[in-house]
Amino acid sequence: MADQKYHPAFTVSNIKNHIPITLEMDKAKYSTWSELFKITCRAYDVIDHIIPPSTDTSDSAVSTDTTNNSAVSWARLDAVVLNWIFEKISIDLLDNIFEADSTAAKTWK
Repeated sequence: MADQKYHPAFTVSNIKNHIPITLEMDKAKYSTWSELFKITCRAYDVIDHIIPPSTDTSDSAVSTDTTNNSAVSWARLDAVVLNWIFEKISIDLLDNIFEADSTAAKTWK
């Protein structure tokens, strides 16, 4: 993963510029919304926050590096992705899926 201090995900000031669809409860546009979301996550090097890499990869962004700095960086990036999800879903859907202290991957599922 890129250096956390200058991680590309931190440069996104408005996720709506990348994902113009707001996901609604009826799920009619879920496929389009989710594909746009995954493309954006890949482009900004945070796809592993919603789709964890397989455990057999040694260069995984979820790395075995358990230093405090790494954990803090991971948590900060996860919060960015979680905010992106919350910004791109309807209020009704947010009310149904919101869970305190959740992660982007858990919310994505």
